[in-house]
Amino acid sequence: MTDPTRRHFITAATALPVAVSAVSAGATMTDTIASDLAAYIGFGNKRAGGAGDNACGHWLADQLARAGYAVEKPAISVPHFDAGTCDMVVGDTRAALMPQPIVTPTAAGGVTGPLVRVDAQGRADAPLAGAIALVDLPYGRWSSALAKPIRAPVETAFAAGARAAVIVTNGPTGKIIALNADGRAPMFAGPVGLLTPADAAPFWEAAMRHAAATVRLTGDGGRRAAFNVIGRLDRGKAKWVVVSTPRSGWTDCAGERGGGIAAWLDLARGIPALLPDHNLAFLCNSGHEYENLGAEEALKAVAPKPDATHFWLHLGANLAARDWHEGLFGLAPLAGTDSQRYLVVSPPLLATARRLFAGFAGLESPYPSDKLSAGELTAIIAAGYPSVAGIFGVHRFHHVEGDDARCVDAGAVAATTAAFRKLLLAAAAPG
Repeated sequence: MTDPTRRHFITAATALPVAVSAVSAGATMTDTIASDLAAYIGFGNKRAGGAGDNACGHWLADQLARAGYAVEKPAISVPHFDAGTCDMVVGDTRAALMPQPIVTPTAAGGVTGPLVRVDAQGRADAPLAGAIALVDLPYGRWSSALAKPIRAPVETAFAAGARAAVIVTNGPTGKIIALNADGRAPMFAGPVGLLTPADAAPFWEAAMRHAAATVRLTGDGGRRAAFNVIGRLDRGKAKWVVVSTPRSGWTDCAGERGGGIAAWLDLARGIPALLPDHNLAFLCNSGHEYENLGAEEALKAVAPKPDATHFWLHLGANLAARDWHEGLFGLAPLAGTDSQRYLVVSPPLLATARRLFAGFAGLESPYPSDKLSAGELTAIIAAGYPSVAGIFGVHRFHHVEGDDARCVDAGAVAATTAAFRKLLLAAAAPG
């Protein structure tokens, strides 16, 4: 991690009036969260099983051990792909592609066919047999290839005989939006690449002429080891309280994951003294970008069982990412928090959540868990845990290169963390 990154957080943070158990004596909650955010961001790219993800996981395990937890690092298997040549070429025009996992690579020379535009409903203006399908997504904050406007047209194109598909991920940054994928098998019948909207214009023109295009997706892929982290404080009590968060992702994940990691660490250090009558488990999963692969493994292997768990708090994406202006002058960061974050709680907790999160953009209107969930929280609810709360969201740089220190503010993370601490204590109270 670099000194400028750390200074950015420490000088920009606004101290809260409440002091908590911190890494160094006298540090405020915001100081400690700023330090943890800088550390997380400093590990760089967080793709599951990569150097940044692994280093981050070992750091988090050490932090839990220092706080008194018994720590394990259960191994999981995740896909990976070391890209070689990944591009699309039409005549003299070339653009880089991001290969869509699990990657179906091409031969070194790629695959060639007429370029045919396909909309989100799978409609094309020419036959797709032997073609390269250029899929035009609607504008959105995309996250997963499982979304129907993404998956349906790609599947339709391959069913009609397309040789490859290229998806233009139209979104607020104008950059490629990486898409979560199934972590066990390729989702599509052929090679799929992602194209930035900024590079798309000449290819849309070529698709109008059905010009010949070549797609190359070469590299070395397979599976590699990653690991989850779980810290347990087993006091021999009747019930557990579980707090979970993912750590992996396609980019540096500052806004996407940094807030959740910092909040998770803050709670891990401070909650033991506040919940003396519960066993505690703090779980941090890798493999999130492969449709919650690590979380599903943790639920099967290491998490406390539903009938032994009083409450589960899940800290997902966009806990407190920065809001941005977009428009005439491009993207400009704002002091406020992006409202595209969602708070979900078990129905008996709704009134408490409304009170505690009043004034928090996006969180002031919590949803009942029997009506809405997403990501790892969905798997937790489906597993039968009786009382849950969770946050998830999609900020502007979600899954985009550039999700860096500009995208998160330590003061906003600290304020949101303080509210979640109060919710956790209320949910875990007797009766």
